[in-house]
Amino acid sequence: MKTFKITLLLLVVATISAFTINPSKGYKVGDEATDFSLKNIDDTMVSLADYSEAKGFIVVFTCNMCPYSVANEDRIIALDKKYKKKGFPVIAINPNDPEVSKGDSFEAMKVRAKEKGFTFPYLFDEGQEVYPKYGATKTPHVYILNKKKGKLIVEYIGAIDDSSRNENNVKERFVENAVDALLKGEKPTKTDTRAIGCSIKDKRNS
Repeated sequence: MKTFKITLLLLVVATISAFTINPSKGYKVGDEATDFSLKNIDDTMVSLADYSEAKGFIVVFTCNMCPYSVANEDRIIALDKKYKKKGFPVIAINPNDPEVSKGDSFEAMKVRAKEKGFTFPYLFDEGQEVYPKYGATKTPHVYILNKKKGKLIVEYIGAIDDSSRNENNVKERFVENAVDALLKGEKPTKTDTRAIGCSIKDKRNS
């Protein structure tokens, strides 16, 4: 009986940890985001300031190994193809420490991006300094930034849509709805949703 209770408790904790809404630290909707400079898979350094013509960004914390991230790769590619030409390109960032998650090294990122034909920058958060500033806790975890008077304002935080694993079951496309609203000069109807995925692998937190 005691073993059953312990197992049940561990299951509950694991289930809760897969779901996150507004992290306790990091950006909240309405905050101003600061720029960063991270290495891209083509070995160049990328900053948001490089995109002078962009109206905003779809920043996605994702990785190679998490099954939730893998299940969303085609959706992330589709978002970039749809919205890059409208001024909201995707910027993907791998926040994982490769010493903790072996398949998330910079070299492995290059391989995965080539296999999938990523159309967007896939940046390595070396030193893991960027993801804590955002407050990201999962992969994938999305932050939509909107340029306002030279500032980058966080307009949405959460999931890509309402089906974390199976795109065929999607009923509500959170990111698309939010970006569409911003393109019309409107406030997104939903600004926070639960990010469902794998915890970010950081040996400092293990």
